[in-house]
Amino acid sequence: MKRLIVVGGFLAITLGSFWSCREEPQKTVVKEKQVEKQENEGILERTAKKVDKKVNKEIDEEIDKIGDDN
Repeated sequence: MKRLIVVGGFLAITLGSFWSCREEPQKTVVKEKQVEKQENEGILERTAKKVDKKVNKEIDEEIDKIGDDN
């Protein structure tokens, strides 16, 4: 009877330490972020780009008004 209690206690300690020492799986979280590129342009370059866009838009509108000669 004493041997059964000792073996049961040893078994309980062994199994208890096995379950308490196992590593929990780590959750991996992946976040996707969109980062805007910082431009190293001055005010003149940015303004010129805006003007170019407006001029190109006006040119395209005039081309559409004239139409296709085909």
